[in-house]
Amino acid sequence: MSYISMNLVTMFYLIASVCFIQALKGLSSPATARTGNAFGMSGMAIATVTTVALIFKLQAQAATTGGLGFGLVLLGVVVGGGIGAFAAKKVEMTKMPELVAAMHSLIGLAAVCIAVAVVAEPWVFQITTAGVALPFGNRLELFIGTFVGAVTFSGSVIAFGKLSGKYKFRLFQGAPVSFPGQHMLNLGIAIALVALGLVFCFAPGIEPAWTPFIIMALLAFILGVLIIIPIGGADMPVVVSMLNSYSGWAAAGIGFSLNNSMLIIAGSLVGSSGAILSYIMCKAMNRSFFNVILGGFGGDPAAAAAGGAQEQRPVKSGSAEDAAFIMSNAETVIIVPGYGLAVARAQHSLKELVEKLTHKGVIVKYAIHPVAGRMPGHMNVLLAEAEVPYDQVFEMEDINGEFGQTDVVLVLGANDVVNPAAKDPKSPIAGMPILEAYKAKSIIVNKRSMASGYAGLDNDLFYQANTMMVFGDAKKVIEAMVKAVD
Repeated sequence: MSYISMNLVTMFYLIASVCFIQALKGLSSPATARTGNAFGMSGMAIATVTTVALIFKLQAQAATTGGLGFGLVLLGVVVGGGIGAFAAKKVEMTKMPELVAAMHSLIGLAAVCIAVAVVAEPWVFQITTAGVALPFGNRLELFIGTFVGAVTFSGSVIAFGKLSGKYKFRLFQGAPVSFPGQHMLNLGIAIALVALGLVFCFAPGIEPAWTPFIIMALLAFILGVLIIIPIGGADMPVVVSMLNSYSGWAAAGIGFSLNNSMLIIAGSLVGSSGAILSYIMCKAMNRSFFNVILGGFGGDPAAAAAGGAQEQRPVKSGSAEDAAFIMSNAETVIIVPGYGLAVARAQHSLKELVEKLTHKGVIVKYAIHPVAGRMPGHMNVLLAEAEVPYDQVFEMEDINGEFGQTDVVLVLGANDVVNPAAKDPKSPIAGMPILEAYKAKSIIVNKRSMASGYAGLDNDLFYQANTMMVFGDAKKVIEAMVKAVD
């Protein structure tokens, strides 16, 4: 490995970058998602091995005697890879959003740590020689990488806590945290960050301007917290997507500083794809894309509270057997999966129910809302885990026109994404595109209770004359339906 040439390093980095591009292409469709994941893992393996080989070569050239640096790198690869593999293996489907947020935070923190190391000893990274000051361009890149990385880290930590929902710390709770002058404070911090960054970039002399750099990094950590805490649980899917974009841009910024083409390409891919996904998610939730970037989105708590007052209205309820009878005698059934299905781990039982209905001649389809669950694509991954055929799964824009001609809609643990209140101009979720389940001839809704969704709103769908509520754990209810279909 000590004789690997820079031409080979460049070639392997190029191959890894092509793998990352193919990974994104594969992940654009459920049918090719597994292939996309394989490309992504292959690309990261190539990039990791190449980087380790390059470090070994550079250490050999520097005639380092102890080998401690190379040993630490290998130790980091083994320990970090082991922890990542263990976490991915053990994580529950309902905890996947928290894992994603945690990974984003680590990318941001890594960008900050690398920037600190480069500012301290740029000659080690072959950016300059000892005794020569960092060029302005490199300082600007380090400023941007540090700023975005710090915001990504602290923002992702807050998102992790909000997604988890099990911590008593106020900032980790799902309800938005707001206070007077919040936006002005964010603006003031942003202006201070830019000013400190300019001081750092234009500082004279060979020694780095540590004071503005450290203050800038600390303020960026604080800003990351402040732009996420006013966001409620209903907007968490957009947060996850946006933080994904931030982590990519942080990696790309550091890639420019290190003159690492693979980091630049991979970071740019993640950053741009995350931004595009965030834009799509914003359209699906009727949010402003620019408000997301500035951290100014999230529902008005007062409005949500006013709209979320539970009305004491009668509902029609039935048993799992009643629901099975209705679906068995239908010609068409559309299933709307939600977070409740994920919590109950009922996707495999649901697939069995669909197979039995299909065997009886019922045409069954799945309808997926872009923000169903707690992260982008959550329901797609859930159904893919149960090996649901891809040709049965339809996105909102492709299936919304069919609800009016559908005999039965089965809603499993979903709430806001099927709430007709979005059609009311006075509603806090007015304008949010929904799955138009309310148009079906019969509607069956499975929930544990009449509790509201993330938006904190009562759902008019539950009170329609053609709606039947089936209360209980999704897995137990579906298993009862399976037995009743027999």
